[in-house]
Amino acid sequence: MSAMLEQDDSLRMIRDSAAGLAPRQGDRRRIRALRFQAPGFDRQVWRQMGELGWIGLRLPEEKGGSGLGMAEFCALAEELGAALAPEPLIQGALSAALLAEAGAEAELEALLAGESVVLTAWQEAPATLDAPGTPEAPRRFIPMAGGADAFLLPWQGGLRWQESSGADLTLEPTQDGGTFGTLRPAPTRLLSEQVALTEKLEEAALASAAYLLGVMEQAFALTLDYLRTRQQFGKPIGSFQALQHRAADLKIQIALSRASIEAAASLCDRGAAPRLRTAAIARAKARAGDAALLVTRQAIQLHGGIGYTDEADIGLYLRKAMVVANQFGPAALHRRRFAEAQPEDEA
Repeated sequence: MSAMLEQDDSLRMIRDSAAGLAPRQGDRRRIRALRFQAPGFDRQVWRQMGELGWIGLRLPEEKGGSGLGMAEFCALAEELGAALAPEPLIQGALSAALLAEAGAEAELEALLAGESVVLTAWQEAPATLDAPGTPEAPRRFIPMAGGADAFLLPWQGGLRWQESSGADLTLEPTQDGGTFGTLRPAPTRLLSEQVALTEKLEEAALASAAYLLGVMEQAFALTLDYLRTRQQFGKPIGSFQALQHRAADLKIQIALSRASIEAAASLCDRGAAPRLRTAAIARAKARAGDAALLVTRQAIQLHGGIGYTDEADIGLYLRKAMVVANQFGPAALHRRRFAEAQPEDEA
């Protein structure tokens, strides 16, 4: 019981910490001001995330981190999703884990302090969680790549470091106002001849699912507020039974997503067998990706015609869900991974 109370306190502190920097009910003018502007996020906010220990939340204390679990990291990601925070914290935490494993102390220290932005350029194909076969393979779909100071280039034979200065980097705008980058690696510095990438990518996928949970929760909250205040035929439209049924269906999807994410985080923190862990994370990411798109699209419809305008804040949540749903693997990939990893007695 004491362990449960201790974790509850830890989760509450994480959420309170997030509320100070990225409140759920915060001013969305910051988000709008950063859209479609280089680099797409605020470097000062990134430094504050470092000062708060968020980038190294999962690292052990001897590596400069906070030594907290996936439950805490998912709680933080959820709050950032609700606030639509564009800073690439999940990607930065992935890089921190790789640098810690490689023993790159100076690079890790700068990243954890928020003094540098290091992004892991690992993806060669759209639907995969596998590292490229060669260090020269082009790396695609790097979120917020234009704001990176350096890139980590894992491949099946090790881990390399590449400075962003002079890099062959192409940026493409994304729906939420950020960018995806395509990097063509140049001769780079070898950090390690080994890299354990899959487990770290799975944790990033679970954190992305938690971010999506925050997105759909806040989109749903805004929608409920609208249904309570919008009048038609002399009464709030939220009193119409058909709309109540639609809202109830969306609430169920959010609850199921939360249950899947919390179950997967618990398995990670308890050191469950890799197959169980993979199945739980895949289930959580697939469900969160589908549910976030469903909830945010329905939220647009429940807002009526105004929901389709860019001036309506509800559209920011749909745009964010469309981008994050495919990061660290789309739902189809994770459904396949779940089918391959689930225990036989659950098949």
